[in-house]
Amino acid sequence: MRVEQKQLKLFLLDSGLVTSEDIEKAEKKAEDKGQDIGDILVNEGKISEENLRRIRAYILGIPFVSLKNQKIDFAILSLIPEPIARNNNIVAFKKTGKDLEVAMLDPQNLEIIDFIRKKSKLKILPRLTDTDSIKSALIQYQKSLRAEFKDIIQKEADSINIQLAKDEGGEEDEENLKKLAEDIPVVKIVDTLLKHAILQRASDIHIEPQEKDLIVRYRIDGILHDAMVLPKDAAQGVTARIKVLANLKLDEKRLPQDGRFKIETDTEKVSFRVSILPVHYGEKTVMRLLKETSAGFTLEALGFTESQIDDINFAIKKPTGLILATGPTGSGKTTTLYTILDILNTPEVNISTIEDPVEYQIERINQTQVRPDIGFTFSSGLRTLVRQDPDIIMVGEIRDTETASLAINAALTGHMVLSTLHTNSAAGSIPRLLDMDVEPFLMVSTINAIIAQRLVRKLSKNKEKYFLNKEEVENLKRSVNLDRALEILKREKVIDPKTSDWTKIPFYRPKATPDESGYKSRVGIHEVFKNSEAIKELIMKRATTDQIAAQAKKEGMMTIVEDGILKAVQGMTSIEEVLRVTRD
Repeated sequence: MRVEQKQLKLFLLDSGLVTSEDIEKAEKKAEDKGQDIGDILVNEGKISEENLRRIRAYILGIPFVSLKNQKIDFAILSLIPEPIARNNNIVAFKKTGKDLEVAMLDPQNLEIIDFIRKKSKLKILPRLTDTDSIKSALIQYQKSLRAEFKDIIQKEADSINIQLAKDEGGEEDEENLKKLAEDIPVVKIVDTLLKHAILQRASDIHIEPQEKDLIVRYRIDGILHDAMVLPKDAAQGVTARIKVLANLKLDEKRLPQDGRFKIETDTEKVSFRVSILPVHYGEKTVMRLLKETSAGFTLEALGFTESQIDDINFAIKKPTGLILATGPTGSGKTTTLYTILDILNTPEVNISTIEDPVEYQIERINQTQVRPDIGFTFSSGLRTLVRQDPDIIMVGEIRDTETASLAINAALTGHMVLSTLHTNSAAGSIPRLLDMDVEPFLMVSTINAIIAQRLVRKLSKNKEKYFLNKEEVENLKRSVNLDRALEILKREKVIDPKTSDWTKIPFYRPKATPDESGYKSRVGIHEVFKNSEAIKELIMKRATTDQIAAQAKKEGMMTIVEDGILKAVQGMTSIEEVLRVTRD
């Protein structure tokens, strides 16, 4: 949407919302930077976005609407599919006869208006709105779809219940289970569960048979939530359907089974890693959701600070050596390594991986899946990779002495090796490798960097600012060295260098609503361990984890908890969330 700058200036002056002095300053900046006067005034807080858009709407002769806190009928909202609404900042909010009113950020986008007119066969009446209104309407897609999914699942579950009542007393052989897995109500339930989980941004789906019902739970942002409760009779069909999708044995109910399948949505491919375990009331199914692309990952987006990124870049510029990512299961280690691989992935190098499973697919990287059932393990795969003329190797996990020895030897013989290790801290990786019989002199020669990490939930925009009282400061002191944390905040330029009182430093907490927890998505908190000369000496002496960690901190390493406090002060997360995930 374009309004002449002179015209906008006159209307702004007439409105009395902005002083002539503010307009003159904005005009000079607009000339220097080639920006819009109105946008500069909004960025500087001189005028709200809503008021600016109202003025522009008045100039253009287009009505302005605000949709904030306005409930839109889902039948009208869904006349424009969510991906189109989201990508074009347009929502349908009112239908009168053959007229459809749509709210837009750019009502002069004639192409999208024409597209919706043809699709809906209605007359489109564009209305100007603001960003907050669009966001409010887009959230309603999610809420309405969740309710719709639950209705579909309950309806189909009732159909299964009726069918099973008819089949009661029949034999449960493979043929019967296969028919049940292909039954329309069962197919609809499973398809809906999977789509619902993707919509909710779930990382895992748990399907748990109980004595009287079937509980479905989703892990969202690291926390398990009840998604829905199905009749007990739905358990057989749902499990059978998932087994068919994952190509597992339908009649095997005594032993655990693992499999995999993928589905494709309008916007992405999602792979499901399936694990089925016999339990007291049947079979429990857990599915891990993996988006099959690492596109868009950057170290900044993962939550690394500038100083940590400098340390990682220094390590990956070395042509050989070992880089480890450590942390518990589900802490984002593999994502960090893939992001580093993406940086290293140029036409001049050959990159090969051995993984269990292949979690992301990246072009020009040769990715291999281990198969322990046929003897193809990390160690045997790594032996083969070394003969494939690689420059860079990624080993999914160092689990045993043999894999550790092979990874270290590969790093010694001219390769860059990336891998993961299950330890709680970066410094803890050294004793862990010693336990795997890796000689200290080999570690000294090969380790370039060790990254330890956790994932914390990010605060949504609906958050509130507050200050700690003296009692809360004392409680925090038990978990982190506040003097060190204060110096880090100053070093990272998060607070004023003159600040010394923790009660004057702002923090943020979630402002939960009935529909939202106050958190959305996750971000990493990290520590990046460099192998300095002083640390090499400690490794040679087989020093303890505490001794190595103390030296690393002395040399400026920010610990996971300290990085968490940094992000809490920046408003990315809360103190409670940091302490929750760092409690060993």
